Amino acid sequence: MSDPQDRGLIEAAFADRALLKDSVHVAAVERTIANLDRGGLRVASPPEPGSPEGTAWITHAWVKEAILLYFAIRAMETLEVGPFEFHDKIPLKKNLAAQKIRVVPPGVVRFGAFCEPGVIVMPGYVNIGARVGSGTLVDTWATVGSCAQIGRDCHLSGGVGIGGVLEPPGASPVVVEDGAFIGSRVVIVEGVHVGQEAVIGTGVVLTSSTVILDVSGSDVVEYRGRVPARSVVIPGTRMKAFPAGSYGVPCALIIGKRTASTDRKVSLNAALRDFNVPV
Repeated sequence: MSDPQDRGLIEAAFADRALLKDSVHVAAVERTIANLDRGGLRVASPPEPGSPEGTAWITHAWVKEAILLYFAIRAMETLEVGPFEFHDKIPLKKNLAAQKIRVVPPGVVRFGAFCEPGVIVMPGYVNIGARVGSGTLVDTWATVGSCAQIGRDCHLSGGVGIGGVLEPPGASPVVVEDGAFIGSRVVIVEGVHVGQEAVIGTGVVLTSSTVILDVSGSDVVEYRGRVPARSVVIPGTRMKAFPAGSYGVPCALIIGKRTASTDRKVSLNAALRDFNVPV
């Protein structure tokens, strides 16, 4: 739960950094980050149950302001973890066993990120402000950027890059909803929203300006910044005229929806074969 008094102190200090000389404001920042770390707060909240698909999540700008202020009040320190040494401002998340979180060396979860019980982090990275739902696998060299919101029972495959959206504070973070499968080397940044149980094929790049074309029907439907629930998405190109000629510009193609047979498959390749896509 948020503390209205802490919110007021943080918003005031963000507007005037000189207030960080006051221990009262510093304590408010520290309490807020600790609350983020244990899951009592989150950077963004989902819509109310029963809301139409595509309803925007609510971004809590003051919580992101607290994260930015936390960097300002922290000093650099040396952290030793077995044979590893780190030199940073933000401590590592602790008490993983008690929280039922598995982190495989040299995977890193920063303090201020919240992982629900059952999360597995291979040698990947979860940044401050992020939230990862139970049963989700953050695979090898996958990155969950600052403030990203990852749902339950998701698979972030090897090398996936989920971008952080920390500034400006009011900007929406990247959201990946429950049950999504994100293929190897996919990049999702700039507050893109991936709907529940979507399948994002290997190598897809999704930015706020990426054109997402649903080509599964007789007429093309265009999206930007949002992948509808249960969509199966692959990389694509479309022609665009420039002064020097016409060239293929990257886009993303929705080629269908997940089926019951797709749900039973554990391989992205197998899921894509349902749509006769070479893999």
